[in-house]
Amino acid sequence: MGSLQQQQGGDVAVIPQSWGGGSNRIVALNVEPGTTTPQSFSGNNSKRFNDKHDDPNHDQKPGWRKFLSFIGPGFLVSLAYLDPGNLETDLQAGASHGYELLWVVLIGLVFALIIQSLAANLGVSTGKHLSELCKAEYPRMVKYCLWILAEIAVIAADIPEVIGTAFGLNILFNIPVWVGVLLTGLSTLLLLGLQRYGVRKLEMLIAVLVFVMAGCFFGEMSYVKPPASGVVKGMFVPKLNGQGATGDAIALLGALVMPHNLFLHSALVLSRKVPNSVRGVNDACRYFLIESGIALFVAFLINVAVVSVSAAVCTADNISSANQKRCNDLNLNSASFLLQNVLGKSSKALYAVALLASGQSSTITGTYAGQFIMQGFLNLKMKKWVRNIMTRCIAITPSLIVSIIGGSQGAGRLIIIASMILSFELPFALIPLLKFSSSSTKMGPYKNSIIIIVISWILGIGIIGINVYYLITSFVDWLIHNDVPKVGNVFIGIIVFPLMAIYIIAVIYLTFRKDIVVTYVEPQKDEAADTQVV
Repeated sequence: MGSLQQQQGGDVAVIPQSWGGGSNRIVALNVEPGTTTPQSFSGNNSKRFNDKHDDPNHDQKPGWRKFLSFIGPGFLVSLAYLDPGNLETDLQAGASHGYELLWVVLIGLVFALIIQSLAANLGVSTGKHLSELCKAEYPRMVKYCLWILAEIAVIAADIPEVIGTAFGLNILFNIPVWVGVLLTGLSTLLLLGLQRYGVRKLEMLIAVLVFVMAGCFFGEMSYVKPPASGVVKGMFVPKLNGQGATGDAIALLGALVMPHNLFLHSALVLSRKVPNSVRGVNDACRYFLIESGIALFVAFLINVAVVSVSAAVCTADNISSANQKRCNDLNLNSASFLLQNVLGKSSKALYAVALLASGQSSTITGTYAGQFIMQGFLNLKMKKWVRNIMTRCIAITPSLIVSIIGGSQGAGRLIIIASMILSFELPFALIPLLKFSSSSTKMGPYKNSIIIIVISWILGIGIIGINVYYLITSFVDWLIHNDVPKVGNVFIGIIVFPLMAIYIIAVIYLTFRKDIVVTYVEPQKDEAADTQVV
Protein backbone atom coordinates (compact mmCIF):
# COMPACT_ATOMS: atom_id res chain seq x y z
CA MET A 1 0.00 0.00 0.00
CA GLY A 2 1.19 3.45 -0.76
CA SER A 3 2.55 5.33 2.19
CA LEU A 4 0.44 7.96 3.91
CA GLN A 5 1.94 10.41 6.33
CA GLN A 6 5.20 8.53 6.81
CA GLN A 7 6.38 8.36 10.42
CA GLN A 8 10.11 9.04 10.18
CA GLY A 9 12.02 8.80 13.41
CA GLY A 10 13.16 12.45 13.34
CA ASP A 11 9.99 14.00 11.96
CA VAL A 12 7.95 14.15 15.15
CA ALA A 13 9.87 14.42 18.39
CA VAL A 14 7.01 13.34 20.61
CA ILE A 15 6.64 9.89 19.09
CA PRO A 16 7.94 7.31 21.60
CA GLN A 17 11.30 5.74 20.94
CA SER A 18 9.71 2.28 21.08
CA TRP A 19 8.27 2.93 17.65
CA GLY A 20 11.75 2.85 16.22
CA GLY A 21 13.07 4.64 13.19
CA GLY A 22 11.40 4.78 9.84
CA SER A 23 7.82 3.94 9.08
CA ASN A 24 5.84 1.92 11.56
CA ARG A 25 3.27 0.88 8.96
CA ILE A 26 2.43 -2.80 9.30
CA VAL A 27 2.30 -5.39 6.60
CA ALA A 28 -1.38 -6.31 6.32
CA LEU A 29 -2.88 -9.36 4.70
CA ASN A 30 -2.37 -9.50 0.98
CA VAL A 31 -5.94 -9.88 -0.24
CA GLU A 32 -5.39 -8.44 -3.70
CA PRO A 33 -6.93 -10.48 -6.54
CA GLY A 34 -4.62 -13.17 -7.77
CA THR A 35 -2.76 -13.73 -4.53
CA THR A 36 -2.40 -17.21 -3.19
CA THR A 37 -1.55 -16.87 0.45
CA PRO A 38 -1.60 -14.14 3.07
CA GLN A 39 1.68 -12.41 3.63
CA SER A 40 3.63 -13.52 6.62
CA PHE A 41 3.79 -11.17 9.53
CA SER A 42 7.37 -12.08 10.29
CA GLY A 43 10.00 -9.47 9.70
CA ASN A 44 11.94 -11.55 7.19
CA ASN A 45 8.99 -12.09 4.89
CA SER A 46 7.34 -8.68 5.19
CA LYS A 47 6.13 -7.37 1.87
CA ARG A 48 7.34 -3.90 0.92
CA PHE A 49 5.10 -1.63 -1.05
CA ASN A 50 6.80 1.03 -3.17
CA ASP A 51 4.22 3.31 -4.79
CA LYS A 52 4.66 6.71 -6.37
CA HIS A 53 2.68 9.72 -5.38
CA ASP A 54 2.01 10.69 -8.98
CA ASP A 55 0.86 7.28 -10.23
CA PRO A 56 -0.70 8.23 -13.61
CA ASN A 57 -2.86 5.10 -13.77
CA HIS A 58 -4.66 5.92 -10.53
CA ASP A 59 -6.49 9.02 -11.72
CA GLN A 60 -7.09 7.60 -15.21
CA LYS A 61 -8.94 4.51 -13.98
CA PRO A 62 -12.74 4.65 -14.13
CA GLY A 63 -14.39 5.15 -10.76
CA TRP A 64 -15.88 1.67 -10.66
CA ARG A 65 -12.51 0.04 -11.34
CA LYS A 66 -10.87 2.00 -8.56
CA PHE A 67 -13.75 1.01 -6.27
CA LEU A 68 -13.32 -2.69 -7.08
CA SER A 69 -9.68 -2.49 -6.03
CA PHE A 70 -10.81 -1.46 -2.52
CA ILE A 71 -13.36 -4.26 -2.05
CA GLY A 72 -12.36 -6.85 0.53
CA PRO A 73 -11.76 -5.48 4.05
CA GLY A 74 -15.38 -4.45 4.65
CA PHE A 75 -16.81 -7.77 3.48
CA LEU A 76 -14.27 -9.75 5.50
CA VAL A 77 -15.17 -7.76 8.61
CA SER A 78 -18.91 -8.12 7.88
CA LEU A 79 -18.60 -11.92 8.09
CA ALA A 80 -18.25 -11.45 11.83
CA TYR A 81 -21.79 -10.02 11.87
CA LEU A 82 -23.08 -13.39 10.66
CA ASP A 83 -21.29 -15.68 13.08
CA PRO A 84 -23.01 -18.12 15.50
CA GLY A 85 -23.13 -15.45 18.20
CA ASN A 86 -25.32 -13.28 15.97
CA LEU A 87 -27.50 -16.20 14.95
CA GLU A 88 -28.01 -17.31 18.56
CA THR A 89 -28.96 -13.85 19.80
CA ASP A 90 -31.18 -13.24 16.75
CA LEU A 91 -33.03 -16.51 17.25
CA GLN A 92 -33.59 -15.95 20.96
CA ALA A 93 -34.61 -12.32 20.46
CA GLY A 94 -37.26 -13.36 17.94
CA ALA A 95 -38.54 -16.31 19.97
CA SER A 96 -38.73 -14.39 23.27
CA HIS A 97 -39.71 -10.89 22.15
CA GLY A 98 -41.13 -11.23 18.66
CA TYR A 99 -40.22 -8.25 16.49
CA GLU A 100 -39.72 -5.83 19.38
CA LEU A 101 -35.92 -5.93 19.34
CA LEU A 102 -35.46 -5.29 15.62
CA TRP A 103 -34.68 -1.68 16.47
CA VAL A 104 -31.58 -2.93 18.27
CA VAL A 105 -30.46 -4.67 15.05
CA LEU A 106 -31.06 -1.47 13.07
CA ILE A 107 -29.28 0.83 15.51
CA GLY A 108 -26.50 -1.69 16.01
CA LEU A 109 -25.68 -2.01 12.33
CA VAL A 110 -26.03 1.74 11.65
CA PHE A 111 -23.64 2.33 14.51
CA ALA A 112 -21.43 -0.48 13.18
CA LEU A 113 -21.28 1.27 9.79
CA ILE A 114 -20.24 4.54 11.43
CA ILE A 115 -17.52 3.09 13.62
CA GLN A 116 -16.23 0.65 10.99
CA SER A 117 -15.87 3.53 8.55
CA LEU A 118 -14.08 5.52 11.25
CA ALA A 119 -11.72 2.59 11.80
CA ALA A 120 -11.04 2.38 8.06
CA ASN A 121 -10.45 6.13 7.83
CA LEU A 122 -8.07 5.96 10.77
CA GLY A 123 -5.93 3.33 9.06
CA VAL A 124 -5.95 5.07 5.67
CA SER A 125 -5.20 8.54 7.02
CA THR A 126 -2.52 7.63 9.55
CA GLY A 127 -0.94 4.55 8.01
CA LYS A 128 -1.26 2.87 11.41
CA HIS A 129 -3.96 0.73 12.91
CA LEU A 130 -5.80 1.28 16.16
CA SER A 131 -3.66 -0.88 18.44
CA GLU A 132 -0.47 0.84 17.25
CA LEU A 133 -1.93 4.25 18.01
CA CYS A 134 -3.07 3.06 21.45
CA LYS A 135 0.45 1.88 22.15
CA ALA A 136 1.85 5.28 21.17
CA GLU A 137 -0.71 7.36 23.07
CA TYR A 138 -1.30 5.70 26.43
CA PRO A 139 1.01 5.07 29.41
CA ARG A 140 2.49 1.62 29.79
CA MET A 141 0.01 0.34 32.40
CA VAL A 142 -3.00 1.58 30.43
CA LYS A 143 -1.55 0.12 27.25
CA TYR A 144 -1.19 -3.33 28.80
CA CYS A 145 -4.69 -3.19 30.29
CA LEU A 146 -6.14 -2.31 26.88
CA TRP A 147 -4.18 -5.14 25.32
CA ILE A 148 -5.51 -7.68 27.86
CA LEU A 149 -9.07 -6.46 27.35
CA ALA A 150 -8.65 -6.69 23.57
CA GLU A 151 -7.38 -10.26 23.87
CA ILE A 152 -10.35 -11.16 26.09
CA ALA A 153 -12.64 -9.74 23.40
CA VAL A 154 -11.00 -11.96 20.77
CA ILE A 155 -11.47 -15.01 23.02
CA ALA A 156 -15.10 -14.06 23.75
CA ALA A 157 -15.70 -13.79 20.01
CA ASP A 158 -14.16 -17.23 19.48
CA ILE A 159 -16.46 -18.94 22.01
CA PRO A 160 -19.54 -18.76 19.70
CA GLU A 161 -17.44 -20.24 16.90
CA VAL A 162 -16.44 -23.15 19.14
CA ILE A 163 -20.00 -23.84 20.25
CA GLY A 164 -21.47 -23.21 16.79
CA THR A 165 -19.06 -25.74 15.28
CA ALA A 166 -19.90 -28.22 18.05
CA PHE A 167 -23.62 -27.79 17.37
CA GLY A 168 -23.05 -28.32 13.65
CA LEU A 169 -21.14 -31.55 14.33
CA ASN A 170 -23.85 -32.63 16.78
CA ILE A 171 -26.56 -32.14 14.15
CA LEU A 172 -24.62 -33.88 11.38
CA PHE A 173 -23.17 -36.83 13.30
CA ASN A 174 -25.28 -36.93 16.48
CA ILE A 175 -22.24 -36.72 18.74
CA PRO A 176 -22.41 -35.07 22.18
CA VAL A 177 -21.86 -31.33 22.23
CA TRP A 178 -18.85 -31.59 24.54
CA VAL A 179 -17.17 -34.00 22.10
CA GLY A 180 -17.89 -31.52 19.31
CA VAL A 181 -16.22 -28.81 21.40
CA LEU A 182 -13.06 -30.91 21.60
CA LEU A 183 -13.18 -31.57 17.87
CA THR A 184 -13.30 -27.86 17.09
CA GLY A 185 -9.53 -27.89 17.39
CA LEU A 186 -9.53 -29.80 14.11
CA SER A 187 -11.34 -26.92 12.42
CA THR A 188 -8.17 -24.92 12.98
CA LEU A 189 -6.19 -27.43 10.94
CA LEU A 190 -8.91 -27.48 8.28
CA LEU A 191 -8.84 -23.69 8.05
CA LEU A 192 -5.08 -23.59 7.72
CA GLY A 193 -5.24 -26.30 5.06
CA LEU A 194 -7.75 -24.34 3.00
CA GLN A 195 -5.58 -21.23 3.28
CA ARG A 196 -2.97 -23.00 1.17
CA TYR A 197 -5.29 -22.48 -1.79
CA GLY A 198 -5.50 -18.73 -1.17
CA VAL A 199 -7.25 -16.54 1.34
CA ARG A 200 -9.54 -15.12 -1.37
CA LYS A 201 -10.86 -18.58 -2.25
CA LEU A 202 -11.35 -19.40 1.43
CA GLU A 203 -13.29 -16.18 1.98
CA MET A 204 -15.46 -16.90 -1.05
CA LEU A 205 -16.20 -20.45 0.11
CA ILE A 206 -17.30 -19.29 3.54
CA ALA A 207 -19.30 -16.41 2.10
CA VAL A 208 -21.13 -18.77 -0.29
CA LEU A 209 -22.04 -21.19 2.50
CA VAL A 210 -23.16 -18.38 4.80
CA PHE A 211 -25.32 -16.89 2.07
CA VAL A 212 -26.81 -20.32 1.42
CA MET A 213 -28.09 -20.23 4.99
CA ALA A 214 -29.23 -16.64 4.43
CA GLY A 215 -31.16 -17.79 1.37
CA CYS A 216 -32.84 -20.46 3.48
CA PHE A 217 -34.02 -17.87 6.00
CA PHE A 218 -35.19 -15.53 3.24
CA GLY A 219 -37.11 -18.43 1.68
CA GLU A 220 -38.65 -19.32 5.03
CA MET A 221 -39.47 -15.66 5.57
CA SER A 222 -41.45 -15.62 2.32
CA TYR A 223 -43.30 -18.75 3.49
CA VAL A 224 -44.27 -17.67 7.02
CA LYS A 225 -44.92 -14.09 5.82
CA PRO A 226 -44.22 -12.06 8.97
CA PRO A 227 -46.49 -9.01 9.15
CA ALA A 228 -44.83 -6.01 7.52
CA SER A 229 -46.38 -3.72 10.12
CA GLY A 230 -44.84 -5.75 12.95
CA VAL A 231 -41.39 -5.77 11.31
CA VAL A 232 -41.43 -2.03 10.56
CA LYS A 233 -42.77 -1.18 14.02
CA GLY A 234 -40.10 -3.35 15.61
CA MET A 235 -37.39 -1.50 13.68
CA PHE A 236 -38.49 2.05 14.44
CA VAL A 237 -40.33 1.89 17.79
CA PRO A 238 -37.88 1.08 20.60
CA LYS A 239 -39.27 -1.23 23.29
CA LEU A 240 -37.79 -3.24 26.13
CA ASN A 241 -40.85 -5.08 27.40
CA GLY A 242 -40.87 -8.46 29.05
CA GLN A 243 -38.52 -10.36 31.28
CA GLY A 244 -34.90 -10.30 30.18
CA ALA A 245 -35.48 -7.80 27.35
CA THR A 246 -32.67 -5.49 28.45
CA GLY A 247 -30.20 -8.36 28.77
CA ASP A 248 -31.21 -9.78 25.39
CA ALA A 249 -30.87 -6.32 23.80
CA ILE A 250 -27.36 -5.89 25.23
CA ALA A 251 -26.40 -9.38 24.04
CA LEU A 252 -27.82 -8.58 20.61
CA LEU A 253 -25.86 -5.33 20.50
CA GLY A 254 -22.70 -7.05 21.70
CA ALA A 255 -23.02 -9.63 18.93
CA LEU A 256 -23.43 -6.86 16.33
CA VAL A 257 -20.82 -4.30 17.45
CA MET A 258 -17.67 -6.20 18.36
CA PRO A 259 -14.57 -4.44 19.71
CA HIS A 260 -11.99 -6.61 17.97
CA ASN A 261 -13.52 -5.68 14.61
CA LEU A 262 -12.38 -2.08 15.13
CA PHE A 263 -8.76 -3.20 15.47
CA LEU A 264 -9.19 -5.52 12.49
CA HIS A 265 -10.75 -3.06 10.05
CA SER A 266 -8.21 -0.31 10.76
CA ALA A 267 -5.47 -2.80 9.88
CA LEU A 268 -7.00 -4.56 6.86
CA VAL A 269 -7.31 -1.29 4.92
CA LEU A 270 -3.51 -1.03 4.99
CA SER A 271 -3.40 -3.84 2.42
CA ARG A 272 -4.72 -1.47 -0.27
CA LYS A 273 -2.57 0.90 -2.31
CA VAL A 274 -3.51 4.54 -1.74
CA PRO A 275 -1.67 7.48 -3.39
CA ASN A 276 0.04 9.78 -0.92
CA SER A 277 -2.19 12.73 -1.72
CA VAL A 278 -5.27 14.45 -0.34
CA ARG A 279 -7.37 13.19 -3.23
CA GLY A 280 -6.03 9.65 -2.88
CA VAL A 281 -6.85 9.52 0.83
CA ASN A 282 -10.31 11.02 0.34
CA ASP A 283 -11.12 8.59 -2.48
CA ALA A 284 -9.98 5.63 -0.40
CA CYS A 285 -12.07 6.70 2.60
CA ARG A 286 -15.12 7.13 0.36
CA TYR A 287 -14.67 3.75 -1.32
CA PHE A 288 -14.20 1.97 2.00
CA LEU A 289 -17.36 3.66 3.30
CA ILE A 290 -19.38 2.48 0.28
CA GLU A 291 -17.97 -1.04 0.56
CA SER A 292 -18.72 -1.23 4.29
CA GLY A 293 -22.22 0.12 3.67
CA ILE A 294 -23.00 -2.56 1.10
CA ALA A 295 -21.52 -5.35 3.23
CA LEU A 296 -23.30 -4.29 6.42
CA PHE A 297 -26.60 -3.74 4.59
CA VAL A 298 -26.46 -7.38 3.47
CA ALA A 299 -25.64 -8.40 7.05
CA PHE A 300 -28.57 -6.28 8.29
CA LEU A 301 -31.03 -7.99 5.93
CA ILE A 302 -29.83 -11.44 7.03
CA ASN A 303 -30.10 -10.57 10.74
CA VAL A 304 -33.61 -9.14 10.20
CA ALA A 305 -34.61 -12.30 8.32
CA VAL A 306 -33.38 -14.56 11.15
CA VAL A 307 -35.19 -12.54 13.84
CA SER A 308 -38.37 -12.32 11.74
CA VAL A 309 -38.48 -16.05 10.96
CA SER A 310 -37.94 -16.92 14.61
CA ALA A 311 -40.61 -14.44 15.69
CA ALA A 312 -43.13 -15.50 13.04
CA VAL A 313 -42.82 -19.21 13.84
CA CYS A 314 -42.66 -18.92 17.62
CA THR A 315 -45.42 -16.31 18.04
CA ALA A 316 -47.87 -17.82 15.54
CA ASP A 317 -51.41 -18.40 16.84
CA ASN A 318 -51.57 -21.93 15.40
CA ILE A 319 -48.15 -23.08 16.61
CA SER A 320 -47.99 -26.77 17.48
CA SER A 321 -47.17 -27.93 20.99
CA ALA A 322 -43.92 -29.50 19.74
CA ASN A 323 -42.74 -26.27 18.11
CA GLN A 324 -43.82 -24.27 21.15
CA LYS A 325 -41.62 -26.44 23.32
CA ARG A 326 -38.72 -25.94 20.91
CA CYS A 327 -39.26 -22.19 20.88
CA ASN A 328 -39.19 -22.05 24.68
CA ASP A 329 -35.74 -23.64 24.60
CA LEU A 330 -34.49 -22.28 21.28
CA ASN A 331 -30.77 -22.35 20.55
CA LEU A 332 -28.49 -22.98 17.62
CA ASN A 333 -28.68 -26.72 18.15
CA SER A 334 -32.46 -26.87 17.78
CA ALA A 335 -33.17 -24.06 15.32
CA SER A 336 -33.20 -26.21 12.16
CA PHE A 337 -36.95 -26.83 12.59
CA LEU A 338 -37.49 -23.19 11.60
CA LEU A 339 -36.42 -24.09 8.05
CA GLN A 340 -38.50 -27.24 7.58
CA ASN A 341 -41.14 -25.47 5.50
CA VAL A 342 -38.53 -24.62 2.87
CA LEU A 343 -36.02 -27.48 3.08
CA GLY A 344 -38.10 -30.35 4.41
CA LYS A 345 -36.09 -33.32 5.62
CA SER A 346 -32.82 -31.84 4.40
CA SER A 347 -33.17 -28.81 6.68
CA LYS A 348 -31.00 -30.29 9.42
CA ALA A 349 -28.07 -31.25 7.20
CA LEU A 350 -27.96 -27.99 5.24
CA TYR A 351 -28.44 -25.92 8.38
CA ALA A 352 -25.57 -27.77 10.07
CA VAL A 353 -23.21 -27.24 7.12
CA ALA A 354 -24.08 -23.56 6.98
CA LEU A 355 -23.62 -23.31 10.76
CA LEU A 356 -20.14 -24.76 10.43
CA ALA A 357 -19.35 -22.20 7.72
CA SER A 358 -20.75 -19.39 9.83
CA GLY A 359 -18.54 -20.46 12.70
CA GLN A 360 -15.41 -20.33 10.58
CA SER A 361 -15.99 -16.66 9.80
CA SER A 362 -15.35 -15.97 13.47
CA THR A 363 -12.13 -17.95 13.25
CA ILE A 364 -10.83 -15.86 10.34
CA THR A 365 -11.67 -12.47 11.81
CA GLY A 366 -10.64 -13.47 15.33
CA THR A 367 -7.28 -14.87 14.27
CA TYR A 368 -6.39 -11.88 12.13
CA ALA A 369 -7.63 -9.40 14.74
CA GLY A 370 -5.63 -11.15 17.44
CA GLN A 371 -2.50 -11.00 15.29
CA PHE A 372 -2.91 -7.27 14.67
CA ILE A 373 -3.67 -6.60 18.35
CA MET A 374 -0.61 -8.48 19.56
CA GLN A 375 1.63 -6.88 16.93
CA GLY A 376 0.32 -3.38 17.62
CA PHE A 377 0.35 -3.33 21.41
CA LEU A 378 3.42 -5.48 22.04
CA ASN A 379 5.27 -5.42 18.71
CA LEU A 380 5.14 -9.20 19.03
CA LYS A 381 4.69 -11.23 15.86
CA MET A 382 3.34 -14.79 16.04
CA LYS A 383 2.64 -17.33 13.32
CA LYS A 384 -1.04 -17.50 12.44
CA TRP A 385 -1.41 -21.20 13.26
CA VAL A 386 0.17 -20.69 16.70
CA ARG A 387 -2.07 -17.69 17.34
CA ASN A 388 -5.14 -19.63 16.17
CA ILE A 389 -4.46 -22.68 18.34
CA MET A 390 -3.65 -20.53 21.39
CA THR A 391 -6.92 -18.58 21.12
CA ARG A 392 -8.89 -21.74 20.41
CA CYS A 393 -7.49 -23.62 23.42
CA ILE A 394 -8.46 -20.77 25.74
CA ALA A 395 -11.95 -20.55 24.21
CA ILE A 396 -12.47 -24.32 24.40
CA THR A 397 -11.99 -24.45 28.18
CA PRO A 398 -15.17 -22.63 29.32
CA SER A 399 -17.13 -24.08 26.39
CA LEU A 400 -16.13 -27.61 27.37
CA ILE A 401 -16.97 -27.14 31.07
CA VAL A 402 -20.36 -25.59 30.35
CA SER A 403 -21.29 -28.13 27.67
CA ILE A 404 -20.47 -31.04 30.02
CA ILE A 405 -22.44 -29.56 32.92
CA GLY A 406 -25.30 -27.83 31.10
CA GLY A 407 -25.45 -29.62 27.75
CA SER A 408 -26.62 -27.81 24.63
CA GLN A 409 -28.80 -25.42 26.64
CA GLY A 410 -25.89 -24.33 28.80
CA ALA A 411 -23.63 -23.99 25.76
CA GLY A 412 -26.24 -21.84 24.04
CA ARG A 413 -26.46 -19.63 27.09
CA LEU A 414 -22.67 -19.26 27.07
CA ILE A 415 -22.94 -17.69 23.61
CA ILE A 416 -25.24 -15.03 25.09
CA ILE A 417 -22.77 -14.45 27.94
CA ALA A 418 -19.89 -14.11 25.44
CA SER A 419 -21.92 -11.55 23.48
CA MET A 420 -22.56 -9.58 26.68
CA ILE A 421 -18.84 -9.64 27.46
CA LEU A 422 -18.17 -8.16 24.02
CA SER A 423 -20.73 -5.45 24.71
CA PHE A 424 -19.11 -4.53 28.04
CA GLU A 425 -15.66 -4.55 26.40
CA LEU A 426 -16.75 -2.22 23.60
CA PRO A 427 -15.86 1.10 25.33
CA PHE A 428 -12.20 0.14 25.59
CA ALA A 429 -11.87 -0.02 21.80
CA LEU A 430 -14.60 2.43 20.88
CA ILE A 431 -13.50 5.41 22.99
CA PRO A 432 -9.89 5.41 21.68
CA LEU A 433 -11.24 5.12 18.13
CA LEU A 434 -13.65 8.03 18.57
CA LYS A 435 -10.97 10.20 20.17
CA PHE A 436 -8.22 9.39 17.68
CA SER A 437 -10.46 9.83 14.62
CA SER A 438 -11.62 13.22 15.94
CA SER A 439 -8.12 14.41 16.88
CA SER A 440 -5.99 16.68 14.72
CA THR A 441 -2.89 15.21 16.39
CA LYS A 442 -3.73 11.82 14.86
CA MET A 443 -5.71 12.62 11.72
CA GLY A 444 -4.68 16.14 10.79
CA PRO A 445 -7.13 17.60 8.25
CA TYR A 446 -8.82 14.19 7.89
CA LYS A 447 -10.33 14.26 11.37
CA ASN A 448 -14.09 13.77 11.75
CA SER A 449 -16.51 16.57 11.00
CA ILE A 450 -18.55 18.07 13.83
CA ILE A 451 -21.67 16.20 12.69
CA ILE A 452 -19.91 12.80 12.73
CA ILE A 453 -18.32 13.59 16.11
CA VAL A 454 -21.70 14.45 17.65
CA ILE A 455 -23.54 11.45 16.16
CA SER A 456 -20.82 8.92 17.01
CA TRP A 457 -20.39 10.18 20.57
CA ILE A 458 -24.16 10.22 21.20
CA LEU A 459 -24.47 6.62 20.04
CA GLY A 460 -21.32 5.60 21.89
CA ILE A 461 -22.37 7.21 25.17
CA GLY A 462 -25.84 5.69 24.79
CA ILE A 463 -24.45 2.18 24.40
CA ILE A 464 -21.97 2.64 27.25
CA GLY A 465 -24.73 4.05 29.47
CA ILE A 466 -27.00 1.08 28.77
CA ASN A 467 -24.17 -1.32 29.59
CA VAL A 468 -23.37 0.40 32.90
CA TYR A 469 -27.06 0.61 33.86
CA TYR A 470 -27.65 -3.06 33.10
CA LEU A 471 -24.45 -4.11 34.86
CA ILE A 472 -25.44 -2.34 38.09
CA THR A 473 -29.17 -3.11 38.12
CA SER A 474 -28.85 -6.78 37.20
CA PHE A 475 -26.21 -7.40 39.82
CA VAL A 476 -28.17 -5.60 42.54
CA ASP A 477 -31.30 -7.54 41.56
CA TRP A 478 -29.41 -10.81 41.73
CA LEU A 479 -27.88 -9.84 45.06
CA ILE A 480 -31.34 -9.18 46.53
CA HIS A 481 -33.12 -12.26 45.23
CA ASN A 482 -30.49 -15.01 45.35
CA ASP A 483 -30.36 -17.84 47.87
CA VAL A 484 -26.77 -17.25 48.96
CA PRO A 485 -26.30 -16.67 52.72
CA LYS A 486 -25.93 -13.05 53.80
CA VAL A 487 -22.26 -13.52 54.59
CA GLY A 488 -21.71 -14.75 51.04
CA ASN A 489 -23.60 -11.77 49.61
CA VAL A 490 -21.46 -9.38 51.61
CA PHE A 491 -18.29 -11.08 50.39
CA ILE A 492 -19.48 -11.00 46.76
CA GLY A 493 -20.47 -7.34 47.07
CA ILE A 494 -17.04 -6.45 48.47
CA ILE A 495 -15.45 -7.96 45.35
CA VAL A 496 -17.90 -6.93 42.63
CA PHE A 497 -18.75 -3.32 43.55
CA PRO A 498 -15.09 -2.18 43.45
CA LEU A 499 -14.76 -3.86 40.04
CA MET A 500 -17.79 -1.91 38.84
CA ALA A 501 -16.24 1.29 40.14
CA ILE A 502 -12.97 0.51 38.35
CA TYR A 503 -14.91 -0.13 35.12
CA ILE A 504 -16.70 3.23 35.35
CA ILE A 505 -13.50 5.09 36.30
CA ALA A 506 -11.65 3.50 33.38
CA VAL A 507 -14.35 4.58 30.93
CA ILE A 508 -14.28 8.13 32.32
CA TYR A 509 -10.47 8.20 32.13
CA LEU A 510 -10.41 7.16 28.49
CA THR A 511 -13.16 9.63 27.63
CA PHE A 512 -11.68 12.76 29.20
CA ARG A 513 -7.96 12.09 28.89
CA LYS A 514 -6.37 14.56 26.47
CA ASP A 515 -4.38 13.15 23.56
CA ILE A 516 -0.79 14.31 23.81
CA VAL A 517 1.14 12.28 21.23
CA VAL A 518 1.31 13.73 17.72
CA THR A 519 1.45 11.03 15.04
CA TYR A 520 0.11 12.89 12.01
CA VAL A 521 2.70 13.99 9.47
CA GLU A 522 1.92 16.08 6.40
CA PRO A 523 1.96 14.22 3.07
CA GLN A 524 5.16 14.62 1.11
CA LYS A 525 5.12 17.59 -1.27
CA ASP A 526 7.45 16.06 -3.85
CA GLU A 527 5.20 14.34 -6.36
CA ALA A 528 8.07 12.32 -7.75
CA ALA A 529 9.17 11.07 -4.37
CA ASP A 530 8.97 7.40 -3.75
CA THR A 531 7.19 6.34 -0.60
CA GLN A 532 8.51 3.24 1.02
CA VAL A 533 6.68 1.11 3.56
CA VAL A 534 8.31 -1.14 6.06
